[in-house]
Amino acid sequence: MFTTDIGVDLGTANTLVCLKGKGIIMREPSVVAYDIRNDAVRAVGKEAKEMIGRTPGSIVAVRPLKDGVIADFDVTAAMLKRFVKQSLKGSFFSRVRMVVCIPAGVTEVESRAVYDAARQAGATDIVLVEEPMAAAVGAGLPVHDAAGNMIVDIGGGTSEVAVISLGDIVTAQSIRVAGDDLDEAIINYIRRKHNLLIGERTAEQIKIEIGSAKPYEGETSIEIKGRNQVDGLPKNVIISSEEVRIAMADTISQIIDTVRQTLEKTPPELAADIIDRGITMTGGGALLRGFAELIAEETGMPVTVAANPLDCVVLGTAKHLEADSAFDNYTFRRGKRFR
Repeated sequence: MFTTDIGVDLGTANTLVCLKGKGIIMREPSVVAYDIRNDAVRAVGKEAKEMIGRTPGSIVAVRPLKDGVIADFDVTAAMLKRFVKQSLKGSFFSRVRMVVCIPAGVTEVESRAVYDAARQAGATDIVLVEEPMAAAVGAGLPVHDAAGNMIVDIGGGTSEVAVISLGDIVTAQSIRVAGDDLDEAIINYIRRKHNLLIGERTAEQIKIEIGSAKPYEGETSIEIKGRNQVDGLPKNVIISSEEVRIAMADTISQIIDTVRQTLEKTPPELAADIIDRGITMTGGGALLRGFAELIAEETGMPVTVAANPLDCVVLGTAKHLEADSAFDNYTFRRGKRFR
């Protein structure tokens, strides 16, 4: 009775936190700014993201997670601790029970690192849940039915594809190709084609404003600013939607290939269910224009985007905290409690 239950979607791009009975209470970029002179954390979340590429030599703004897993343990632990502290502001409960989501393809060492980071953040009881399972439950799919439910969760660092039946994962594929790789592809294309160097924030802005997986009506262009590779001076360049689509084509193809491979490994009866029920997309990548339609064309399956694709994973952790029956048969393959 003196425990606070917290669900965390510890993502490469964003971290979302929910409290049992209160829903989502925090949505922050997974970015930390710290002073290298004394290792003191200066800012986390939105404030730290604003500093990327704009800090003096004594301050470093970093994203401590890469490809869905912890790249810098100490910085991740400090970030998570700050988020938990903000979440518990004004609370008098001393014990924290935490459910944290991890990619389906992580190793035991990587999952242990997440557990240890949560422990350092102040959690006393920690459970790790695979992201595709949490996303499917958060999207409202009937995962406890004896029928196939296919989920495609495209985040910042990983793309997770899974088929779920009877409350557990039947087959899953996880690749470390996702939204960050789309940004990187845009950066590389503009550097090669226009001799212009741009940053991650500019690439993300281009992707959101004019990016698409397929041609769409009303395509437009955007003027971007960067540094000319030839003379080193600032320069403006106009980029079209078609150019952005060409830049992202290879990365998008890799994600679609993963969907195909998962379908090939799916038992025939469940594959027949997916033809009827379709594929559900979650994560930030699901918001890319035309992505769902392109997957539908390539697989021949109906594809829908979840109602709140960015929130599905953390909503799944909230249902776990509420002891939702959807998790009754889930084996927690990567979600066991470490001792």
